[in-house]
Amino acid sequence: MSTNTMTPLIIEASLNGATNKQVNPHVPYSDDEIVADAIACMDAGAALIHNHTDEPIIGGSGELDIERYARPWRKLLSLRPDAILIPTMPVGQEGVSVDVRYRHVEVMAKEGLLAQGLCDPGTFNLSILDEDGIFAESTYLYRNDMHDSRYYVEACRRLNIGLSISIFEPGFLKFVLAYYRAGKLPAGAMLKFYFGSDDLPFGLPPTAASLDAYLGMLGDCDLPWLVSSFGDDCVACGIAEEAIKRGGHVQVGLEPYQGNRTPTNVELVEEVVALAKRYNRPVATPAQAAEIMQLPTYPVPFGA
Repeated sequence: MSTNTMTPLIIEASLNGATNKQVNPHVPYSDDEIVADAIACMDAGAALIHNHTDEPIIGGSGELDIERYARPWRKLLSLRPDAILIPTMPVGQEGVSVDVRYRHVEVMAKEGLLAQGLCDPGTFNLSILDEDGIFAESTYLYRNDMHDSRYYVEACRRLNIGLSISIFEPGFLKFVLAYYRAGKLPAGAMLKFYFGSDDLPFGLPPTAASLDAYLGMLGDCDLPWLVSSFGDDCVACGIAEEAIKRGGHVQVGLEPYQGNRTPTNVELVEEVVALAKRYNRPVATPAQAAEIMQLPTYPVPFGA
C-alpha cells in the first residue's frame, strides 16, 4: 500500500442518512436544503457529496424514487458542475431484484448526474441496543450477497462510472481485493472504511489499531481510501487524524455523526479542514479528487 501525506485530502460530506430533524434540526432533506448544504460544504472544502432521500433504504419498498434524487442534483449541478455526487440504495430483501434496487443509479448515470456509483459488497446483522445494553433480537440484515456485489461492480463498469466501495467489515475488503488482484476492478474505485461505535453491531472500532489492520490487508494495493466513524464523532474520536497522518481521506457529516452537540454539516467539514492544516495536508478540490480516484467520466456530461 502506497501513501503520500502530501496528496490533497479528499473530504466527503455525508449529509443525512437515517438522521432525522428530531435528532439534529440542521439535517437537510428537502430539495432546497440538500442543494444549499451541499454547496456550503463544497465551499468549506468538501470534494464529494453523499446524500439520501427521505425514503427508507431498510424496510421500504426496495426501490427509490428516481425523481426525488434527481431533482436536487440537477439544480446542484447547474450551480456546481464540478460536484461529485454519490447516492445510496435500498438493502437487499426478498422479492426485490438487484437491478430494481440499483435502477436509480443506472438512470441517473445515463442522465449525467453522477460520476461514481456505489458498491456495498457484503452483509451484516442490524440491531440496536436494548434496555439491558445488549443487541435486541432482530431479523434485519444489511444484505448484499455475492451475486449482488458483483452486479454493482459490473454495472459501474458498464456505465463508465467510478465505485464508492463501502467497507463495513473486513470481509467486504476481501471481495474488493480479489477483483484488484485479478486486474478486473473498474477505474475510479475508492475504499471507504466505515468504523462503528460500540452501540452499533457492525464495524471495527474507530482506533489507530483498527485502521492499521485494514491497511495491513491492503498490502501493496494503491486504491485511495477514506475513514468514517458511524455512531461517533470522526474528528473527536481521533480516526480522522489517524487517516490524515497516513495519507488517507475523511468522510464526515450528519449521517455518521453522533455526539453531544448538534453541528451542521459545514461545521463538521470545517473541523476536518482545520485538522488538515495542522498536518500541512492540502485539501482537494473536486477536480483533484476526481484525478486521485481516476474517475473515468469527470465532469459528468450533465446538460450537454
